[in-house]
Amino acid sequence: MSLPAEFSKSLKITPKLAEKLAKLGLRTDQDILLHIPLRYEDETRITPVADLRLGVFAQAQVRVIEATVQFRPRRQLVVTTVDDADETLVLRFIHFYPNHTSAFKADALMRVQGEARHGFFGMEMVHPRFQAVHDDTPLGETLTPVYPTTDGLAQSAWRKLIAKALESVDLPEQLPAQILDGTWPTLREAVTLLHAPPPDVNPSALTERDHVAWSRIKFEELLAQQLSLTKAKLKRSAERAPALDAQSDVLAQFIAQLPFKMTGAQNRAWAQIQTDMLAAHPMHRLLQGDVGAGKTVLAGLACAQCVSAGRQAAVMAPTEILAEQLYEKLHGWFTPLGIKVAWLASSVKKKDKLAVYSALTQHEVHIVVGTHALIQDAVQFDDLGLAVIDEQHRFGVGQRLALRHKMNESVQSQIKPQYDAPHQLMMSATPIPRTLALSYFADLDVAILDELPPGRTPIVTKLIDQSRRHEVVDKVAQEVSKGEQVYWVCPLIEESEALELQTAIDTHAALVAALPELNIGLVHGRMSAQEKRDVMAEFVAGRIQILVATTVIEVGVDVPNASWMVIEHAERFGLSQLHQLRGRVGRGALQSTCVMLFEKPLSAMAKARLKIMYESTDGFEIAREDLRLRGPGEFLGAKQSGLPLLRFADLEKDIELLERARDAAMWLLQHQPQAAELHLQRWFAQREHFLSA
Repeated sequence: MSLPAEFSKSLKITPKLAEKLAKLGLRTDQDILLHIPLRYEDETRITPVADLRLGVFAQAQVRVIEATVQFRPRRQLVVTTVDDADETLVLRFIHFYPNHTSAFKADALMRVQGEARHGFFGMEMVHPRFQAVHDDTPLGETLTPVYPTTDGLAQSAWRKLIAKALESVDLPEQLPAQILDGTWPTLREAVTLLHAPPPDVNPSALTERDHVAWSRIKFEELLAQQLSLTKAKLKRSAERAPALDAQSDVLAQFIAQLPFKMTGAQNRAWAQIQTDMLAAHPMHRLLQGDVGAGKTVLAGLACAQCVSAGRQAAVMAPTEILAEQLYEKLHGWFTPLGIKVAWLASSVKKKDKLAVYSALTQHEVHIVVGTHALIQDAVQFDDLGLAVIDEQHRFGVGQRLALRHKMNESVQSQIKPQYDAPHQLMMSATPIPRTLALSYFADLDVAILDELPPGRTPIVTKLIDQSRRHEVVDKVAQEVSKGEQVYWVCPLIEESEALELQTAIDTHAALVAALPELNIGLVHGRMSAQEKRDVMAEFVAGRIQILVATTVIEVGVDVPNASWMVIEHAERFGLSQLHQLRGRVGRGALQSTCVMLFEKPLSAMAKARLKIMYESTDGFEIAREDLRLRGPGEFLGAKQSGLPLLRFADLEKDIELLERARDAAMWLLQHQPQAAELHLQRWFAQREHFLSA
């Protein structure tokens, strides 16, 4: 492996070290300087043993009394020491080498660093760092940084590398004075302080990232993110898309046949979407709304507008059950209007797929609905004008990029290519917290459905211990006797799909045994699409009273007569999933109940999640709490995707910095685009293409 050209010779980085640094995304001298510590340890002072706090890192200076190798309960090195006040501190090493035993000679003066705990013989430290000292050995002059690292890169190596970089690497100011707060340190000053903080700096201000030096770093990072997203948005506004002005009365007919009156929120969102679709540059709008707010109707309106303009529409969803629900709705709405709606998924037979492919190129199909099968190379359109992506956040980052590229290619590869991209409408039933909308979704225009259709009844949520499961079974039997239907959702077992399947089968068998007079169905991910379809059709028709299911029914399923939901092992689900599942009931006029069965003991995280679900049915509030508990990586489903999540900024704590970075990004791109490019290169040179996924 050759040495990357980005590292200067002054840092003396070997090919092997460069390989390790690359695992952390560090490929330039400046990347190394911007590798900020995770936390700090205070080795600038000595803490008397009597003042050690349990679980808090500290440094003590002690004299060795004796060191012995003990064999009970297991082989270990136990060192008894005392400090100047004759307070005893035991040092315990479960794993040790000959140099450990030789270091702890009787009467040797040692400095030890670690976290204190209560031991059998009093205060002790397990596996502390240690060094032999003399009475006149000086203390450290700065707090000791602890860096994010990878295998084979010790903290001592990091400190040497960073010290060398601070001496030899230039970090010039790139941002103009107009967007910098005069009270902030320069970037060089901020970085230097964070790598080598003086002893008078409050350690908690550094660890909690409240110090002014942190504010400068976080602003820099947020500005880079906002620049990237704003650039993506501006680039799309320069692209061409078909202006979807109605040439027929399909849209008017579609609206006239709707069997309900749209809510005020739906009308407002539709006005925004329709305005976008009439423009000659691509719509890139996110429609977000709570469970049951009526997003599918707006997808139908958008398709009707597109077809009225003489063009084709594609509607895509992440799972076959959800995609099929959309297909059934759109097929039911459009078929009476003479509009051909086709179905495309991996389960469709090859012969039928080929027929759909041909019909799309001949414009014999106006709307195609499906799963990721829509982005296969074989799918070509005659005149694609609109792409609707439902539950877009559930597609991985790579899939979202592939989808965007495919839709753009579909337009550009048409028989008479005239445009760069189709209009895109993304929909999400997981409300996006404001901080995420300002950051990760800043390149989108957002329409919000914050109003539920009339006639929906509030859902009562009950938390019940698993030990009372038999009571829940009895209550479910009572509800079914009144003619109502029930979902019974089996636990999510991420580590084993086979175990999850078996749990669903066992639950179904137990309910059949307990309630033999009822018709109890079962649906899970291993069933074929046709089998799932058949079971769901029976449930919708009311011939199945209880439906046992895995999370395949999480979104999109709409059965107004289903008024009860039981979620087994609710503690295993995330907030968004619990909220989506609960939203499958309460879709009609019946009083609806969601029972969340849980098993003790509960973790602190599980307790917090269940408490939120019990106290709130507001999807936006639940989404905010979900973001707070899980962080943006898991909320976005991007933790393993390569999306460069923010390393330093905290979206909830740093909202003011985020808003300021958004304004600064627009100003920079308008007035100093060269400075904007330099800033992006510094922060996101390797990863920028993921930010607008």
